[in-house]
Amino acid sequence: MAIERQSFISKLTKVFGENGFSKLLSLEISEKFLALTERMLEENEKYNLTAITDVDKIILNHYADCAALAVRLPKDAKIADIGCGAGFPTLPVAILRPDVHIFAVDSTAKRIGYVNETARLLGIENVEAVAMRAEDGGKNPLYRDKFDVVTARAVAEMRVLSELCLPYVRVGGQFMAMKGKNAEFELQGAKRAISTLGGRDVKVEQISLRGADEELTHPLIIVTKKERTPANYPRPYAQICKKPL
Repeated sequence: MAIERQSFISKLTKVFGENGFSKLLSLEISEKFLALTERMLEENEKYNLTAITDVDKIILNHYADCAALAVRLPKDAKIADIGCGAGFPTLPVAILRPDVHIFAVDSTAKRIGYVNETARLLGIENVEAVAMRAEDGGKNPLYRDKFDVVTARAVAEMRVLSELCLPYVRVGGQFMAMKGKNAEFELQGAKRAISTLGGRDVKVEQISLRGADEELTHPLIIVTKKERTPANYPRPYAQICKKPL
């Protein structure tokens, strides 16, 4: 699907500027977002990548939202994106922050294939995407306790998500959950799970973004990991869901 280049770049530049992300953009990065949008819309019917197909909404809901995460990441950080789906936040963050390395996990092999192929086609070299279950990776010594930041976007409620994500975080690192309107309620119920899994110092930051004709507001839950996750976590997924911590 071809998108008019100058119009797209103008819209992207305006939205990023209005939300304080201008320093992340360059012409090269803007061109990569254009290429990402065209590819995503072309492949959407095949992979069911996104319900959002309007370009203005893609810029706000996908790209600016991921930029809000990108500006919070430490320099040269190792990031894990659990349940990366169609590559959000993996691909936008990798484009915006070439200094970080992103390890993307999803259980659906077709979507992982899309993410890896898209990264290759767009020349994004700081992404590695692997098809596996999140709980399996959390047990694997190659990935357990290895990441500065672990993130997830629209994957599961906080009790379940904490058990899937915190095992990947190194002690001193952070778990950043991009959540929806029920975040505060979920967080109240997840305090025991977070503590059991080694998390402390929980804070909630409100992400408020302005687009062409709408605003986007949602919480970002940030958990600092102070202790190693006990060896018996994560449990099998069916058990996590049946008996959340």
